[in-house]
Amino acid sequence: MCGRFTLRSPVESIASLFDGLAMPEWKPRFNIAPTQPVACVRHRNGSTAVDLLRWGLVPSWAKDLGIGARMINARGETVASKPAFRNAFRTRRCLVLADGFYEWKKIGKQKYPFYITRPADRPFCMAGLWETWGPANQSVETCTIITTEANARLQPLHERMPVILGPDDYDFWLDTQFADETRYQELLRPVPENDLVMREVSQFVNKVANDSPACIEPEATLFD
Repeated sequence: MCGRFTLRSPVESIASLFDGLAMPEWKPRFNIAPTQPVACVRHRNGSTAVDLLRWGLVPSWAKDLGIGARMINARGETVASKPAFRNAFRTRRCLVLADGFYEWKKIGKQKYPFYITRPADRPFCMAGLWETWGPANQSVETCTIITTEANARLQPLHERMPVILGPDDYDFWLDTQFADETRYQELLRPVPENDLVMREVSQFVNKVANDSPACIEPEATLFD
């Protein structure tokens, strides 16, 4: 799954993933958590833009926003058929900007946090979906991150991981006019294990209120 992640890279580094896309300024984040704003790239009204959406997808038919806390992730294997996600999968796909995510290894009753990044600490995009909930004058835009089975490197931590798309797939994923669901489904796979680097970090990250560089500081432990 993906329950916490970071977006701390300079705006220039994020912009390098795209060609000519204007990037708003934002504060570096070291511990992004569900229900908080996340930066998403999407096609809308004939243009591509970066918008801040509430993390935790709320279907248009939901009675309240509370359901979003349980929909921070969507399983890639069923995203095209689940009522909560299938409409967004067809027409409201987005890219969730990140440069690392956390996962916890459970040993006995204790959980040890690990921080996972790309080689050379490069920023990346996770496959996502977005929705609009509520009346037009009070609407809330929300999103979810699609997950897939973990690759060999992450399996000791968790059975799931976020879908990380390559730059060559960004435009295709965002294309709201293309309706080949099978082709989109083929993108929902784990990245090769050599495309990820992980290290154990301090349990400082366990507390959502902690949002500083200390969250990603390496921790020397029995797993070294």
